[in-house]
Amino acid sequence: MKLYNTLSRKIEEFIPINSKEISFYACGPTVYDFTHIGHIRAYVVNDIIRRTLPYLGYPVKHVMNITDVGHLSDDADSGEDKMEKGSRKYGKTVWELAQFYTDFFFHTTDTMNILRPHIVSKATDHISEMIELVQKLINKGFAYETKEAVYFDVMQFPSYGKLSNQPLDEKMKAVRDDVYSDPDKKHPADFALWFKRVGRFKDHSMHWESPWGEGFPGWHIECSAMCMKYLGPTIDIHTGGIDHIPVHHENEIAQSEAANSTPFVHFWMHYHHLHVDGQKMSKSLGNFYTIKDIQEKGVSPMGLRLLFLQSHYRQPMNFTWQSVQAADEAYKKLKTEVMKLTVQKEGQVTAMSKEADNFESEFKNAIANDLQTPKAVATLFTVIKAQLQPHEKRKLIQSFDEVLGLSLFTQSEITNKEIPPEVSELAKQRFEAKKERNFVKADELRRQIAEKGYAVKDTNNGYTLEKTS
Repeated sequence: MKLYNTLSRKIEEFIPINSKEISFYACGPTVYDFTHIGHIRAYVVNDIIRRTLPYLGYPVKHVMNITDVGHLSDDADSGEDKMEKGSRKYGKTVWELAQFYTDFFFHTTDTMNILRPHIVSKATDHISEMIELVQKLINKGFAYETKEAVYFDVMQFPSYGKLSNQPLDEKMKAVRDDVYSDPDKKHPADFALWFKRVGRFKDHSMHWESPWGEGFPGWHIECSAMCMKYLGPTIDIHTGGIDHIPVHHENEIAQSEAANSTPFVHFWMHYHHLHVDGQKMSKSLGNFYTIKDIQEKGVSPMGLRLLFLQSHYRQPMNFTWQSVQAADEAYKKLKTEVMKLTVQKEGQVTAMSKEADNFESEFKNAIANDLQTPKAVATLFTVIKAQLQPHEKRKLIQSFDEVLGLSLFTQSEITNKEIPPEVSELAKQRFEAKKERNFVKADELRRQIAEKGYAVKDTNNGYTLEKTS
């Protein structure tokens, strides 16, 4: 497998630290507001990584954080805690807010058929680990205390900036004069490890005792502490959005490597932004969409997932209703064709033809080459049209769907064994009749299907057939 490594700015051969288990850490959500389609694209990418590793023979341990404290609205440590801001906006306590939007996040990812991480770590459950890490950095001379906070001293870490390739003097120029800054900070790029409950944060709702007084952790220290706890000081893969490169991930590297004197991450993987109709997504622009908005427009979650897979994760993507509706139609047609494929009976020859093997290699090469999902999806559609035996198509598509996660084979389809071709054809005709709003014909076809002992049920993904007698 080859992956693009942000640290080296090139595609590299993936060599695991330990072949028995790949360590994979994904930056999780800050749970102060609704999960939107931009977030969904990011977690679909994480899901493809999670699914690809075992598909290619790499067992994986996947860890993701939930940030429910400490993430400020400004990367320069001058903003407001997003949880506090969300609490006022929605009239909930910060604890209620965190639970509500954590639940909404997982509802969204479950709906999108995104596998849950093996370990989900909430920041507020790991305060002791963060305090221990901050103390370690102080003891080693990489951090210092002021009246307001504890900061990481970037001047003590000579390789600071190696991920973003942004020199410290450029970071100094980027600091705005109109934002608040602790007057006792040694360098504008020094970042907070722990905020004290004083000054602007004297009324902060979430606070814990520490060697430096009551307070709460900075955002960056959270990921390092939790990543180290569950995956160790050096991991294989760390993912996040490209907006994390210059600050959050740069800071993670600095504090982690300063604490452990060892490389923190071997492969840094970053996905690009999603825009809507050529603009940044914003509630004020009216283009802020959640999974519920997508479904209310009649688009299935798997149609949206297919749309995301048709764009490479390192490329910016522009969402439009026209594009997602086209993807949804393509998905429904794909699902219809898949439903025609019969389950192989016992005693049938299971050998795959050379052409089928070539398709499998084509798919595997695409996904192993820096997750080229557009090529992988193209191979899937080619297999549907190819002159292969039905059992070959079914086996290939089932294998492909282990990676793509498009839910092409529902449980009912697998357990109902073989659906007669004439029933599948009637169901397809009914589906087309409904699309044309010919409901009289659709009802007649439903009756014919029922007479043959099957029930057709409409779903967000098209329809399913179930045996009734």
